[in-house]
Amino acid sequence: MKIALAQFNATVGDLDGNAGRILALAAEAERGGASLLVTPELALCGYPPEDLALRDDFYRENACRLERLAADLPAGLPAVVGFPLQEGEARYNAAALLRGGRIEALYRKQWLPNHSVFDEMRTFVPGDAALVFELAGHRFGVVICEDIWQNGPAEQARAAGAETLLVLNASPYHKNKQPVRHAVVREQALAAGVAVVYVNLVGGQDELVFDGGSFAVSAMGELSAQFPLFEEALCLVDFADGVPSGPLHRLPDLEEGVYRALVLGVRDYVEKNAFPGVIVGSSGGIDSALTLCIAVDALGPGRVKAVMMPSQYTADMSLTDARALADRLGIEHSVLPIRPLFDGFRAALAGEFAGLAEDLTEENIQARVRGVLLMALSNKSGRMVLTTGNKSEMAAGYATLYGDMAGGYAALKDVAKTLVWRLARYRNTISAVIPERIITRPPSAELRPDQTDQDSLPPYEVLDAIMERYMELDMAPREIVAEGYAEADVRRVVRLIDRSEYKRRQSAPGVRITQRGFGRDRRYPITNKYQAPF
Repeated sequence: MKIALAQFNATVGDLDGNAGRILALAAEAERGGASLLVTPELALCGYPPEDLALRDDFYRENACRLERLAADLPAGLPAVVGFPLQEGEARYNAAALLRGGRIEALYRKQWLPNHSVFDEMRTFVPGDAALVFELAGHRFGVVICEDIWQNGPAEQARAAGAETLLVLNASPYHKNKQPVRHAVVREQALAAGVAVVYVNLVGGQDELVFDGGSFAVSAMGELSAQFPLFEEALCLVDFADGVPSGPLHRLPDLEEGVYRALVLGVRDYVEKNAFPGVIVGSSGGIDSALTLCIAVDALGPGRVKAVMMPSQYTADMSLTDARALADRLGIEHSVLPIRPLFDGFRAALAGEFAGLAEDLTEENIQARVRGVLLMALSNKSGRMVLTTGNKSEMAAGYATLYGDMAGGYAALKDVAKTLVWRLARYRNTISAVIPERIITRPPSAELRPDQTDQDSLPPYEVLDAIMERYMELDMAPREIVAEGYAEADVRRVVRLIDRSEYKRRQSAPGVRITQRGFGRDRRYPITNKYQAPF
């Protein structure tokens, strides 16, 4: 017997498109000799539906589409399909067994995650019953995502007679997530004494990226099949005497995994929102260089435009390197000098600024001039502006509202600066497109003479380490100091993070690649007098 896992890229709200994709995969599964098709969590409506799942009409439309899907599936191929279910006032994250042209049975997710990027308790209520069905003499149980991370549902299914557990997932990516999934599923398989077949969603949805990587584990806890990450696939799991098996695809290392997640997140945000392409402000620095590489790998060179906007403070090497990068990537590249515009702003403000020394104000005007130019090009062409700021800058507030923060999507929003350098090195192993000088020169915003980032920030290796501990791991400042970091540096970074929330609240969404990004994961008040004690 073969089980087909529909590891596909669903789009939230596209009920017809998602159903059509399920039907196409069902036809492919039937041709491949499969006896059962299993989809990811909420595959019919896409995940996460967020507050769509508070609308009665949303459930009615899903119910109608599920009935049509049941009737349209190949006659001899049952399917387990994730969908949102409403019964009276109760709303569930559910799965349906479709067999013989009808909805034969239902499962309602029992554990509703309410942490990190999840808030399912806002929209759903938990179920409490197992679903076990028989196929070709074998008994399958069904659970959904968080159910396999918690004790109870697997054992409940086993007690109801399940020999193999089918797990429908919409499990988002973060660094090194797959080994964690393997460990959890192995533990549950051993505890319940069942084989586990795990199917995961793939694709980008706003800031989340789902990485696929469907797999199977035997009742002895052995990884017996591992399917590709970051790509759609119909994954066929063979069953012999109740033991699943399949190919064992390698897992990407950290840099490859992060890079592929960024490419997938950018591609799906652009394409699912129907933008014809993207525009990137190219500075000759590493952040814009990496962003351009991601954009080209996501969309192709014909849909990416780089715009260099030099000022009187821009070094010749920046112009040279930005042009070299554009040529190597094969993308359109424009140069729009901003000095005349900057001078015009200073002239307009001369009376208001009389007797006042130049300071950060003039630096921000330059960034905002560039933002206006990029958004004008975006409006005229329909292309979306990709911002280039990284997580370290977002943490420290080292970014200008309505300037370099202006844009529709932030590819590097959750990528620390030290990881940016590693990703640039990784991308050059694929093809050496980023000039070496971009990687090795000290980073600079080039908004005043001889400026470097370290004039305003601690060294990035220090900033990133403190940021990770304070912002991602919720360590107290005194605990960070106890790890050997200078108290002055800790105080400085913590203060920068705390006082920059108002900027981040106005920033573009961006790909999440850590366990806590500046987005759905972290909801801090802007008006906030709390100071973590030292």
